[in-house]
Amino acid sequence: MAILPGLILSLVLAWLSIQLKNATGLAALNPVVVALVAGIGLRAAFGLSPALRPGTAFAVRPVLRAAIVLLGLQVTLGQLASIGAGALGLAFLSVALTVPFTIWLGRVLGVDTALAQLIGTGTGICGASAIVAANQVSRGSQEDVAYALAVITLCGTVSLILYPALGPLLGLDARGYGLWAGASIHEVVQAVGAAAAGGPISAEVGTITKLARVVLLAPAVLALGAWVRHSTKSDNHSADRPLKAPMPWFAFGFLLMVAIASTRLLPPVVEQSSRVLVPLMLAASVAALGLNTDLAALRAKGLRPLMLGLGATVFVALVGLIGARLV
Repeated sequence: MAILPGLILSLVLAWLSIQLKNATGLAALNPVVVALVAGIGLRAAFGLSPALRPGTAFAVRPVLRAAIVLLGLQVTLGQLASIGAGALGLAFLSVALTVPFTIWLGRVLGVDTALAQLIGTGTGICGASAIVAANQVSRGSQEDVAYALAVITLCGTVSLILYPALGPLLGLDARGYGLWAGASIHEVVQAVGAAAAGGPISAEVGTITKLARVVLLAPAVLALGAWVRHSTKSDNHSADRPLKAPMPWFAFGFLLMVAIASTRLLPPVVEQSSRVLVPLMLAASVAALGLNTDLAALRAKGLRPLMLGLGATVFVALVGLIGARLV
């Protein structure tokens, strides 16, 4: 089959990235980011053979969408209810305020709209997973996605390092610190790692608060898709850059999996299998993305998107901090 060479290469890069993370135990070595760097490096060194293109295209879209759907098996409505309405409201506000703020700030800084949308969803929701999911409707370039992933990884890693030191200085108790970390740090692994530094109570609260933001991935992508479709109709220069966005049906699949997982009727092995498959599939899709990324075009993006990512990170940190104190 035509898709096999590119798909196998993407899966191998993903598997190697996961093995590197497991062997070192370093949270900074996010397999998604390692796979992206590996893909970009191979493309820069050897180019991309036409034989690999069908398989990498398959990994970037169908494999990614399947991974997002399976991600829903890792969250239940019971988990979310356990942290209370106030914490759930904070998780909602983190997403609802950060994404539009980042898009607005992107306009102020002169950052391309699609790239600003990706940085906003990555900051507000759940990092790499949100970026690659949102691009199904934003339709940014390969370079937009790669740059957004790099920015989110950098900002999230800085947050992972700084939050444990700042928590005591800000006078947050264990629950408050967990809420802050879960409501404002980008990647799930980064948020959980930072929250765990505050002890078991903080780790539990931070993890579930972060999962609440993950659940909002589907509604956020649906809303973003509707906004893009509206922009297509109202923007007079849409002919210069088509913005037509498809209906993200995978978002409904994600919500369906959350509902199924919440019944507690599935065997534990199903949820455990999703925790193995989802990172592999996400890393494979991003490895394929890297293989299709032009490094020169990536450099041409300049520093403004990085400034946007830093601004969005500070904003969501303030929203999370104020909310944690109020809750």
